Amino acid sequence: MPGAPHNAAMHWFGPAFERLHPRLQALHRSGGALDGQIGISTGRGLAGLLGRRLAERLGIPTDRAQRGFRVDISHSQDAMRWHPRFDDGSELLSVFRPVGSYPHGHWLESTGPVRMRLGVDLDGGGWRWRLLGLRVGGLPAPRFLFPRTDAYKRIESHPDGERYRFAVAFSWFPFGELLRYEGALHAVPAESADPVERVVT
Repeated sequence: MPGAPHNAAMHWFGPAFERLHPRLQALHRSGGALDGQIGISTGRGLAGLLGRRLAERLGIPTDRAQRGFRVDISHSQDAMRWHPRFDDGSELLSVFRPVGSYPHGHWLESTGPVRMRLGVDLDGGGWRWRLLGLRVGGLPAPRFLFPRTDAYKRIESHPDGERYRFAVAFSWFPFGELLRYEGALHAVPAESADPVERVVT
């Protein structure tokens, strides 16, 4: 359950958990919620078409360059759960299950029909995912048939306090970047029922 002394993330990282920034440690020790505005972009030409199709399959709205966004993070002894929601009502659910332990183990992320095998690199207190393999609909998919994924999270300073900076980008040779969404979020009470922050247009 959330707040368990030794949840999946803490157990998987072991002593390396202390290398995370204290705010990331707190988020992955007890769970929480992050809120703010994010940017969403797709490539140009064919890359843009592919990016919009990918976004549609993932449940990411691409009709505006900025959107309100919230993600609720919870932990149990066998999984991490990320529940992102966009201000138009779109939402995802990603479940991460640990295999082995850091640095040689990995995580299995399930989002809809896609299951990714992810390694982790730690750098400067941040966390970067490394795609190791994937399955779609239960079948293994060759890496070259799936866009390259670059995803990270870290803590950075802002005038109004430290923020949780994250970015997720998909690119595919030779088209270049297909889709990206990123933002600098602030912590909010996990039990808050307030809607995600909306962008004034």
